[in-house]
Amino acid sequence: MSFEGPTPIPLSSNPVLSRRASCIPSDPANTVTDRLNLALNSSGPGFVLQLCPDETYLIQAPILFAAPNQEISTVGYPTDNSRATLAVSGPVANGQGHTTAIDGTCPNCSGAILRNIQINGTRAGAPPTAGGANIEMGGPNSNQLIEYVHSYDPRSWSCLHIAEGSLLCNNVVVQNNDIGPCGSDAFQQWADGISVSCRSAIVRNNMVKDPTDGGIVLFGSPGTLVINNTIWVENSTLLGGINMVDVVPWGGNYTGTVVRNNTIIGGFATDSKSASQNDGQNVDDVIIKIGIAIGPQTWFVDQFGANVSSSGTALNNSLTGAFGYGIAITSAQNFTVQGNLLVGNTSFIGSRGPNCSASNPTPASAAFVVGFANVTTSALQSGFQSVQDAKGLTCVLPPDGGDYWPYGGNPSSTSPTATPTSAKNSAKHLSSGAKAALAISIIVAVVAIIVGIIFARRWAVKRQLKNSSLRARVYRRSVKG
Repeated sequence: MSFEGPTPIPLSSNPVLSRRASCIPSDPANTVTDRLNLALNSSGPGFVLQLCPDETYLIQAPILFAAPNQEISTVGYPTDNSRATLAVSGPVANGQGHTTAIDGTCPNCSGAILRNIQINGTRAGAPPTAGGANIEMGGPNSNQLIEYVHSYDPRSWSCLHIAEGSLLCNNVVVQNNDIGPCGSDAFQQWADGISVSCRSAIVRNNMVKDPTDGGIVLFGSPGTLVINNTIWVENSTLLGGINMVDVVPWGGNYTGTVVRNNTIIGGFATDSKSASQNDGQNVDDVIIKIGIAIGPQTWFVDQFGANVSSSGTALNNSLTGAFGYGIAITSAQNFTVQGNLLVGNTSFIGSRGPNCSASNPTPASAAFVVGFANVTTSALQSGFQSVQDAKGLTCVLPPDGGDYWPYGGNPSSTSPTATPTSAKNSAKHLSSGAKAALAISIIVAVVAIIVGIIFARRWAVKRQLKNSSLRARVYRRSVKG
């Protein structure tokens, strides 16, 4: 009598074995960088480089897209922590070394797709390293797609960079990604969440947690739409939520650039609320210094002289939590800023820091501030407070302790309460406040939009799409932060 053992399960009917058989393994680690790059280089247009679920790839150099319409993804397109992880592991010495995991900026990389993977920059508290972002896409290319990617802890200045490519980049889509944490809030050790310098890009439905320089930074990027993104801080102070301040490389041209229906969440109290408290303490003293910054002087003071940010739009964005300033505008022309709201509980609690100008006044923290001396032909919503000087506002600091932070919730636990308040009632403590008068009908409509966005995002992040389509290096060492 013979014993043949159990009948083998065909590979095609075993999901786990099938997924493993179709991907490039992470071991041996000492050859994985070369094996991944060889696969891309030798396979031509349309090749899909499949990584294995639940595996970490210790790469020693960037993985380089090499031809049009290539894709890098995890087999099965998971959206959770089973996504393959590329860990930046090359050497670093004297502030130089390996910083970039994925590079899609080659001259022949139109249509490149990066989806459903994770990028660990492995900075792990070290000082920043000079070099590229965790992910470098864009370049002289069109129609790239980055989606369902988790990028965090970059060694250098950004978690995700869409480069301009001599101003030839266009039509990149960045959607449904979870970004951050990025950088440290220690002075000059910051990093962006998403940095975009590509014309006519779409940046939508991304969750950006604990960036420290800019949550979403637009380097002009004419024609770009930034919509339905959530930016929030829990453990690190952020200089700017959404920034339209950079002169290079587009000369401050924001024509057709629209920032709308985004949610920007500053710090909340981290202690338990008692019946007698309206506000509480935040264990890390976390705020967002400027929720939306418009104009180079808000950031760089006079570094760019008479240059301005021009012709952009900020519409129907929502701010909640603790800020230095909700929206700050100076050195801008032909901007439209309308329908932006404070929702839930807000506080404006930044105070002058040691790097604030000794000769120019720093305005008291408030919801909406504008330096009208150099803001021209712009349509601004009611509630903006005119200030004498709105330059270098990232110099403000959060208070050191105290019951100044509003109570609320972050999207990682519970969604922020979408109860609008007026700018007048939400300005507290160290703030002078702003006097925004908003009609009830508009408030109700915007709240409905916000709630719809929250539920739409939850659905979008859960679903799995199986068949969907340098920064100009203004090194922020001159920032007053």
